[in-house]
Amino acid sequence: GKLVAIAVIDEKNTSIEHTRLKSIIQEVARDYRDQFHRDFQFGHMDGNDYINTLLMDELKVPTVVVLNTSNQQYFLLDRQIKNAEDMVQFINNILDGTVEAQGGDSILQRLKRIVFDAKSTIVSIFKSSPLMGCFLFGLPLGVISIMCYGIYTADTDGGYIEERYEVSRSESESQEPTEASKEQEPRSGDALVPTVQGPKDVLEKKKD
Repeated sequence: GKLVAIAVIDEKNTSIEHTRLKSIIQEVARDYRDQFHRDFQFGHMDGNDYINTLLMDELKVPTVVVLNTSNQQYFLLDRQIKNAEDMVQFINNILDGTVEAQGGDSILQRLKRIVFDAKSTIVSIFKSSPLMGCFLFGLPLGVISIMCYGIYTADTDGGYIEERYEVSRSESESQEPTEASKEQEPRSGDALVPTVQGPKDVLEKKKD
């Protein structure tokens, strides 16, 4: 596709910088039509809101930006444009690859576009209706926070109960060998006590 050279100006601003840049674009489009007509289209834009959204960047006006509509790349000025010759040189630098292209349609740029669009939507909602923005984004965040807190406290309580169970189990296992040893002590003591002979047995031995 063709490249589009756009002079971004503020038409309400009548300073020399804005009016001169607009006239330079018109002069190049008219006088160099045969040279650039196959590759370029020329125009001007009032304000930078649309171009900022397209480029995901904040451009200062007045300026010139060249858009590649086929792959979403763009080129920014590498020089100060004072006359038509400067503009022609800038265009030639784009054609021979001297000026670096920015943007594009890579995966990284697509992710950047998603984040930028989401951010722009949130900002526009809060600017137009702050109460609506607080309700739309505050309510889901509150619900998610409550759920996370409930999950965290449930895990903590479960770990505490399991820990108490392990402690009780270890205490009961340590008490069982103690009780068994106490039961065995009287039996071993009984074996050591000597047998007491009754009087009857003593008399029988004397008779013998």
